[in-house]
Amino acid sequence: MTERCNSYYTATLNQDTNYPTLQGRHKVDVVIIGGGFTGVATAVELAEKGLKVAIVESHKIGWGATGRNGGQVTGSLSGDGAMRKQMRPKLGDDVDDFIWHLRWRGHEIIQQRVEKYGIQCDLKHGHLHAAYKPSHMTDLRKDYEEAVRRGLGDEVSLLDRSQVRDLLQSDLYHGAIKNIRNMHLHPLNLCIGEARAAESLGALIFENSEVLEIIHGATPGVRTAHGQIDANQVMLAGDVYHKLEPGQLKGKIFPAMGGIVTTAPLGDLAKQINPEDLAVYDCRFVLDYYRLTADGRLLFGGGANYSGKDSRDIAAELRPCIEQTFPALKGVQIDYQWSCAMGIVINRIPQLGKLSDNVWYCQGYSGHGIATTHIMGEIMSRAITGQLEQFDTFAQCQHIRVPMGDLLGNPLLAAGMWYYQMLEKLR
Repeated sequence: MTERCNSYYTATLNQDTNYPTLQGRHKVDVVIIGGGFTGVATAVELAEKGLKVAIVESHKIGWGATGRNGGQVTGSLSGDGAMRKQMRPKLGDDVDDFIWHLRWRGHEIIQQRVEKYGIQCDLKHGHLHAAYKPSHMTDLRKDYEEAVRRGLGDEVSLLDRSQVRDLLQSDLYHGAIKNIRNMHLHPLNLCIGEARAAESLGALIFENSEVLEIIHGATPGVRTAHGQIDANQVMLAGDVYHKLEPGQLKGKIFPAMGGIVTTAPLGDLAKQINPEDLAVYDCRFVLDYYRLTADGRLLFGGGANYSGKDSRDIAAELRPCIEQTFPALKGVQIDYQWSCAMGIVINRIPQLGKLSDNVWYCQGYSGHGIATTHIMGEIMSRAITGQLEQFDTFAQCQHIRVPMGDLLGNPLLAAGMWYYQMLEKLR
């Protein structure tokens, strides 16, 4: 049986899952491979439409990046520039509106689902996008002006250095956008709550059931060591954690390892360093991100490793970043440390497509997964039930496929990140 990683999220689960291993043969409308946010969010959408759905997960629900990330739900879309360029031929002048709507659709879905199904996941509002360098303020000002122009004036504020200092006990930043539409939450509790919602609507959920083969043909399905599910449609939602269908998918998505730590409870210090309980990330290409947990700890992540190899001592790597950000936390005890494998796409556009007539896939959020997975879950559920417009907009995007897969892709990715970090230092 799979054990969850020793993270803060695992230690503070409302209730762990204990779904059965797939045994024998079953028949459903749609079988989904992967029990992270993409698979679970799509399952809820489909079950709400009245379809019989099954989720087949190799480990446990929310075991991968879904249950290990920073817990921030923001209106940032990875690859929006590339999206705009590739989607303009199809969407024309509507491309900017399409992308803007996508930025916020995930927030709406998550809030509605939390309220509808009574999911307890420490959902809070408030976020800072912080300028690490004075030059970052140029882009932040443009983002702020667009938000105001599109009607978010009551929810965003452009802050100077002293105003940021009023919100964070840190001298690190030169300004920020404060956004009260953005949210932060306990992602593992959200995912498990959504899985229970899908189950309540009739979905079958199987854990510790690695899919060995996707069966193509008129009646597609999946096969594990001890069972098989036949379906009308199959959806692959394993992101970077699976090795299925290498003939079509190898070399399109690569793992980057992010490290996260959580301190001991800070007591009164929590209110002192972050009085409005805001989530924060900075403007760098390889950024730091952090927030307070419900029990007053600092959850801090950063320093993504694009080699695809795990860090040996995440706490030692991130402690200097914590102490630089918040000098008041010098020497603070770190109670939890863990890694998170993010699925990185070269052009940063989420990859949606079909492997055959009735076998679909959806993957690749490049570190922006919580909101984006919920957006994609809605798009995929619509596509599977015949509404293809949004799916086709993504599916027609061209993606770079690197020969030799991870063996060549991760070194190229690491070299690219080094290049962009060097450019950033010159700004």
